[in-house]
Amino acid sequence: MDLSSGYPYWTVKNGLLGDYPALREDVDCDVLVVGAGITGALVAWHLQQAGHAVCVIDRREAGWGSTSASTALLQYEIDTELQDLVEMYGREDAVLAYRACEKAIASLRRIARRFRGVEFQDRRSLYYAGRWHHQFRLRREAELRRSNGFDVRLLEAEDVRREFGFDAPAAILTSVAAQVDPYQLTHRLLAAIVRSGGGVFDRTPMAEFSPGRGKVQVRTATNANVRCRHLVIAGGYETQQHIAQKVASNRSSYAFITDPVPQALGPLESCLLWESSRPYLYVRSTADRRLLVGGEDDWLDIPARRDARVHKKAAKLARKAGALFPGLTLDPSFAWAGTFAETKDGLPFFGPHEQHGPRVHFAMAYGGNGITYSLIGAELITASLAGRRHPCAGLFSFERLRRK
Repeated sequence: MDLSSGYPYWTVKNGLLGDYPALREDVDCDVLVVGAGITGALVAWHLQQAGHAVCVIDRREAGWGSTSASTALLQYEIDTELQDLVEMYGREDAVLAYRACEKAIASLRRIARRFRGVEFQDRRSLYYAGRWHHQFRLRREAELRRSNGFDVRLLEAEDVRREFGFDAPAAILTSVAAQVDPYQLTHRLLAAIVRSGGGVFDRTPMAEFSPGRGKVQVRTATNANVRCRHLVIAGGYETQQHIAQKVASNRSSYAFITDPVPQALGPLESCLLWESSRPYLYVRSTADRRLLVGGEDDWLDIPARRDARVHKKAAKLARKAGALFPGLTLDPSFAWAGTFAETKDGLPFFGPHEQHGPRVHFAMAYGGNGITYSLIGAELITASLAGRRHPCAGLFSFERLRRK
């Protein structure tokens, strides 16, 4: 699967951060993780920290799948609003999902700060009404979050104009958000795994796997055999091919990044912006004063057609962001598109699927909260292998499909 188009900024900016060989020899390990993007790296690192002998393989170069195309906004706010999750699963589970994402941001901060050279910045997040009538939904959402202990502030139209300089009928401002360079973080985690005795191999596709009693046998396309006690499939949006049940739909999202902006960034220096409209616009800055603008999602899942749309979509995003901030230079420097998967409820899937038994675990960090979900999945799978049940084990697993 071709997961990205154009020139994802993180790979252009960072260059080759890690060089890993293809796997050519048979190996034994406790856990084989398939996927060397941000999800696989977080899962493998957590498992190794817990004492497991870990091996990681990827069919591409490490970090070159959807991770390279991620815009890496870290938010506890799920694409499915809290009020809608309450309707689906009840207040307790809905709040649990939001609270888990909030805690994940703090965990990602601690992990990023363990490694030198990972750009991680704490930010606020502004969720603004993209249409006049959306303000009523946002007012209910703000009150629901506040009544469940989330630190939010409802901004009226005059507040948005005064503090952010554009027009919106209402917005929700939260102080808990962050941003990260996902490519840097992925490679720092993988390098740490290698330093601690684990194996990382790219250009090594998994050809087949066979779960058995007490083990899983994996054969790679490089003619190597891996025998492991547990297999974790963290191959991003390609992971769905390993289960017959369709749990998500692939979509395309578009983004561009500017050159360093000469003007003062104002609130964009410390705040992520995203809107209530669908598809939504979102804007964040970078450590070197660039603006990263994304959105314009569509249902297209044909790489050649997605490639052809990149520059037109970037131009549309620039016009929309320019209407909000007409005083800023928003000429696209690099533009790209990436595949992402969307579940019906906006929640991820982690853990075993009945099709393959208890030793094959899936890490499907699907949805707009990909990286915060990845962190939760890493903790959930690590707890499971230790015989503990993570608080989100039911809600973020295939179990919830039987609850609907």
